[in-house]
Amino acid sequence: MKKNMGNTDRIVRLVIAALVGVLYLTKVISGTTAIVLGIIAIVFALTSFLSFCPLYTILGINTCKKQ
Repeated sequence: MKKNMGNTDRIVRLVIAALVGVLYLTKVISGTTAIVLGIIAIVFALTSFLSFCPLYTILGINTCKKQ
């Protein structure tokens, strides 16, 4: 896997994932909404840690400055 995510992209995804986690823990979101957003948050966190987004590969996007 070749890295295709820059630092800003990774940070934004981690912040969104953390925000969803906080909303769930404070019971602002629940039910189906919580499940869907939780899955998206997990995907965002995993792609951030790996610096690789499969969707970016399909779309030909690369936000990583290092080539």
